[in-house]
Amino acid sequence: MSAPSNPATGPYIDPRVTVLPRTVQLTALHTIMRDKETSRNDFIFYSNRLIRLLIEAGLCLLPFEDKAVTTPTGTHFAGKEFSAKLAGVSIMRAGESMEGPLRDVCKMVRIGKILIQRDESSPSKEAKLFYCKLPVDIHERHVILLDPMIATGGSAIKAIEVLRQHGVKEENIIFLNIISCPEGISNVLTACPLVKIVTTWVDDSLNNHKYILPGLGDFGDRYFGTEDDQHGTRERTYSLSSESAFAELMLKEEH
Repeated sequence: MSAPSNPATGPYIDPRVTVLPRTVQLTALHTIMRDKETSRNDFIFYSNRLIRLLIEAGLCLLPFEDKAVTTPTGTHFAGKEFSAKLAGVSIMRAGESMEGPLRDVCKMVRIGKILIQRDESSPSKEAKLFYCKLPVDIHERHVILLDPMIATGGSAIKAIEVLRQHGVKEENIIFLNIISCPEGISNVLTACPLVKIVTTWVDDSLNNHKYILPGLGDFGDRYFGTEDDQHGTRERTYSLSSESAFAELMLKEEH
């Protein structure tokens, strides 16, 4: 199955990056989502539409094999079927918004979760793993990595590192996101050269505060209805203090 074509994305045009064709429909969806006056209900509805398009494009990059079937008319049809095991892994919190649309398309897909935190007390603001729950056979699967935004790429790079540590082949990882920027794409592909990226839009740049411009605000806040960030958006990161209680609760529930 052929993948969507790649429109111009500046100096970071790369065969590992698939950008959805900039159709009128895609532009209209982005217009609604980026509008600061859009209600939460509308933001969720149109986000889910866009995520569905993104997932369908990402599935085109998975391995398929030939399969012949017989139609109700008694005629043979030379088709295709997916030929590998699949898992979805969301980068919490915003990435969880993409789990439902993935299940709508792949109803039996296994889902894992990774929580990446930035240690604000350290000089380097290093991204750290704070929570990880993956299918036990994740190393045997192709992985759809889910996060709506690529700003600096730090969260994605850390998540891919975690997947590699669990035996996932880098070439079997497809990273899906709604909005990216050239800096983030470059950082991810430099650190993880075998990963494939699928995005619906490549924005212009990051500002000095690492917010994507023009962006759409904090995706997680707008989707889940939490406090808005008035300054724009950057990748969702977590301080070691702000999400500790949440992650500890999840760990307790597992046991």
